[in-house]
Amino acid sequence: MSIVRQGISFLFIGGCLVLVDWGVFVALSASGVQTPVANVAGRIVGALLGFVANGRFTFGSEGSARLGGKRFARFAALWLVMTLISTVLVGEAATRLSLQIAWLGKPLVEGVLAILSFLVSRHWVYR
Repeated sequence: MSIVRQGISFLFIGGCLVLVDWGVFVALSASGVQTPVANVAGRIVGALLGFVANGRFTFGSEGSARLGGKRFARFAALWLVMTLISTVLVGEAATRLSLQIAWLGKPLVEGVLAILSFLVSRHWVYR
């Protein structure tokens, strides 16, 4: 499976997941939930959808999804690291600048992290 096809699929699925993650984050933080908690909640929703979607469509082959316990454990390890980085960056933006800047900045943070996540997913998580 070509890296170009996987990259396009990862971008499409990732774009949808960023919207879901961001929507949960904005809804919760606007209703008074602390920024770090809202960020983690949004990332959990996105992660659950993302593991299955990427395992089936991005990194799976025809008729064979790349899911299972071993891959989920690697996915969870990657997710924890990415969530820590995201939560620190978004939390700092909210604290130092404003909640509205954090809302605007979160998709940018997630976009940068997605590049690293794609490479790690392709070569480690879903192999």
